[in-house]
Amino acid sequence: MALPLHSQPVVIPFSFSSPRPRNSSSNSILYNASLTQSLRLSCAAQPPPFSSSVTVHADNLSDSAAIAFVIRARNRIGLLQVITRVFKVLNLRVEKATVEFEDDCFTKTFYVTDSHGKRIADGKSLDMIRKALMDSIDDGTGAPEVKVRPTGRGVVVRRVGLGSGAKTERMLGLMDRFLKNDPASLQKDILDHVEYTVARSRFSFDDFEAYQALAHSVRDRLIERCHDTQIYLKMKDPKRIYFLSLEYLMGRSLSNSVINLGVRDQYAEALSQLGFEFEVVAEQEGDAALGNGGLARLSACQMDSLATLDYPAWGYGLRYQYGLFRQVILDGYQHEQPDYWLNFGNPWEIERIHVTYPVKFYGTVEEVDFNGGKQKVWVPGETVEAVAYDNPIPGYGTRNTITLRLWAAKPSDQNNMESYNTGDYINAVVDRQRAETISSVLYPDDRSYQGKELRLKQQYFFVSASLQDIIRRYKDTHNNFDDFPDKVALQLNDTQPSLVIAELMRVLVDEENLVWSKAWDIVCKVFSFTTHTVSRDNLEKVPVDLLGSLLPRHLQIIYDINFKFIDDLKKKIGTDYDRLSRMSVVEEGAVKSIRMANLSIVCAHTVNGVSRVHWELLKTRIFKDFYELWPHKFHYKTNGVTQRRWIVVSNPNLCSLISKWLGTEAWIREVDLLAGLREHAADAELYREWKTVRMVNKMRLAEYIEAMSGIKVNVNAMFDVQIKRIHEYKRQFLNILGIIHRYDCIKNMEKNDRRKVVPRVCIIGGKAAPGYEIAKKVIKLCHAVASKINNDPDVGDLLKLVFIPDYNVSVAELVIPGADLSQHISTAGHEASGTGIMKFLMNGCLLLATADGSTVEIMEELGAENMFLFGAKLHEVPVLREKGQNLKVPLQFARVVRMVRDGYFGFQEHFKSLCDSVESGNDFYLVGYDFESYLEAQAAADKAFVDEEKWCRMSILSTAGSARFSSDRTMEEYAEKTWGIKPCRCPF
Repeated sequence: MALPLHSQPVVIPFSFSSPRPRNSSSNSILYNASLTQSLRLSCAAQPPPFSSSVTVHADNLSDSAAIAFVIRARNRIGLLQVITRVFKVLNLRVEKATVEFEDDCFTKTFYVTDSHGKRIADGKSLDMIRKALMDSIDDGTGAPEVKVRPTGRGVVVRRVGLGSGAKTERMLGLMDRFLKNDPASLQKDILDHVEYTVARSRFSFDDFEAYQALAHSVRDRLIERCHDTQIYLKMKDPKRIYFLSLEYLMGRSLSNSVINLGVRDQYAEALSQLGFEFEVVAEQEGDAALGNGGLARLSACQMDSLATLDYPAWGYGLRYQYGLFRQVILDGYQHEQPDYWLNFGNPWEIERIHVTYPVKFYGTVEEVDFNGGKQKVWVPGETVEAVAYDNPIPGYGTRNTITLRLWAAKPSDQNNMESYNTGDYINAVVDRQRAETISSVLYPDDRSYQGKELRLKQQYFFVSASLQDIIRRYKDTHNNFDDFPDKVALQLNDTQPSLVIAELMRVLVDEENLVWSKAWDIVCKVFSFTTHTVSRDNLEKVPVDLLGSLLPRHLQIIYDINFKFIDDLKKKIGTDYDRLSRMSVVEEGAVKSIRMANLSIVCAHTVNGVSRVHWELLKTRIFKDFYELWPHKFHYKTNGVTQRRWIVVSNPNLCSLISKWLGTEAWIREVDLLAGLREHAADAELYREWKTVRMVNKMRLAEYIEAMSGIKVNVNAMFDVQIKRIHEYKRQFLNILGIIHRYDCIKNMEKNDRRKVVPRVCIIGGKAAPGYEIAKKVIKLCHAVASKINNDPDVGDLLKLVFIPDYNVSVAELVIPGADLSQHISTAGHEASGTGIMKFLMNGCLLLATADGSTVEIMEELGAENMFLFGAKLHEVPVLREKGQNLKVPLQFARVVRMVRDGYFGFQEHFKSLCDSVESGNDFYLVGYDFESYLEAQAAADKAFVDEEKWCRMSILSTAGSARFSSDRTMEEYAEKTWGIKPCRCPF
């Protein structure tokens, strides 16, 4: 439809003091075209802008409260709707507008006031409005394009951009609005999904079916935003960060998604009118079992922050069919069961069956003639398909929604066809099972050769599929690799994705035919590496024989990388063969291996530690040789966690209280505002409300403990919590020995003295690795001690010990807000950062900790007087270990260990090796040495807890000091100092 030409301006009255429907129309020239569809046209269908480009400027009118925004651009369908949509989203009123046409261009003038009809006087606000208009109007794209590309399965996909004319208008008319978020519309969406997605009658469905329908309704809105985000990013073509991690501990998605989308209350009202409670429905969701521990949860927090801060980002990982095992406790012993987390489906993922890539294994490497020379060609022996499953990650306070793309392994159609054509049906089935095994389980047991091979297969499968996807996206808009480092940043989350370095070199050299030097220059500019290890002994190594069998071409490339690196290194340091040997990517020895960390350091432009203490360890111990060679490469960005998950979602009462006292909810996105709580830290009214919130959380946790274990606990007691992976260096054994000491003291007290004891509920939770016998014995000891204490009438409510089984993100969201005291007691020098401590800190929990990992920086932020610190310092640990058997331990320690060894808690023989691990010079983790100062710190905590006002003030200051430990700050540092990316916010 052509726009009419007028000799006089067309005057269009507007008033947006109340929101308008997206498809409303007040004039024949105002088309039913959404901002989303206009952007899609910008990307795919419109001609390039006229030579003078788009212009937007603001004129102050002296005789009016309105500001005149004058916009000149090439006309296109729906553009007027785009502009008015921007004003509406910015909560501005358009009093009137004029339109003048000149050929296929226009000049539009909008007379705008703020939402109250007043003048916009702030120059910064005017610049922001002008920029939003420019971002939404300026397209810079060409004519419709048709792209044809082969998929991994040989299927040709034809993609056609939207054209013009009747077809375009028809499509825009069918897709002219965002999904509505009022309760009535949400109810209809939920019931439609009950009927058509869950396939249940809308007149009869239960809580779980309500959850499924609700989740699909939320997912619809996530998909809408995700598509808009990708369209806008494609139009702007910014540099993107691709985050490569084999683990993401996402937890539940429903509550986090509706809060980030800003529709939590609307959904709660919609469900209430249908006879359901939002909290009950949300509990139907299981945890996504895609990771284990701090590194995996860190990745999830970082994805949330990248989305919220509007960074152009993609996350990549594996879609494990079975995640980390479910922990079942029988008679106090840990048993592992598969976690069938996908049994009931995953409504949050989107299967992209058209996004598949071939991933190759085994085979041989041949040389062929190419351009007068020789070129290596990998002839694989096995091929599997990587199928994409997308998980939208919404940002808070923005429409930006990024994608976590997970890969699942499927058999190659080519292999299957060969088997079927020869009548070998059994082999076809076996091939399918072998292929799907690659993405079946998190952490395959790598104590056998087969386990190591599967782990390596997982790593390469993950990076190969991800890199193919990254390069495909880059080549959509670029015809060579000259701009690759300016458009692509690849982040290695520890060493598991390190094979992507060799894979990128292989693709550039073997498939894209770049010369080695140019390919190497690109590789060294795109990779950054974050390591989480604290010991050289724990660095990942891959046997050369295994790598050569599974990935023969990659082994050649790694050898070539190492040869050139060592050759250059000799020129710098001479023939110091010991140092050359330490720095080599290839480790000679009984088992010749590839050092994946060394490979990552050699190729990355930046090597990041995850706390200042960790950075010092990297420089002085773990990678000392590399630091002396390349000090400019080594940096640190202290880890953080997202306040949206760990306050807003998990502790809504505290969230409301913080917003009330700060006078704003802006802290949820601008976390530095939390420091404003310090101004109220002495306010008696805040004390009262703060204690009320904490008591409600403790009561909720107490109810969970009783339902889970049958143990009724005293909510007025101190809730003392240690929840994390069970490991010797995390020293749960020290905690249990301290509990035994407290129990022993109570037993030996006079009844009158017991009245002075501060009652405690000691809570321990965490999983032990299946093959880690000492850790499993710690769990059994915890249950044996709990059985004795919890059933002793002399103790009563003065002391309880509770083990929480199958600890996961959802359990943490319940336990952390209810904790009074949290223990982070690793031996100094063994915790790279520690993100668990930050979650407790945000929730106002007081910390009992060693000076390890990020605790040192937390101490600087809070002040040592607001924490309970103990134990050997980092520089003291090596000296103490050298003393070995000559190291003196306190009598209290000897007594409690003797109680365990002598069978006071039963299972005498079973606990013998556990006692041996901390006696007779075997106390590597200094449990005995730190025991006395540990008891002193516990006594200090008791004393502070009795003083309710002091404890409450320390709790408030803990939350106020947590802003520095938000993953938002971490991601901003990475973006600015490592990746070189900038925010790219959708302007609608």
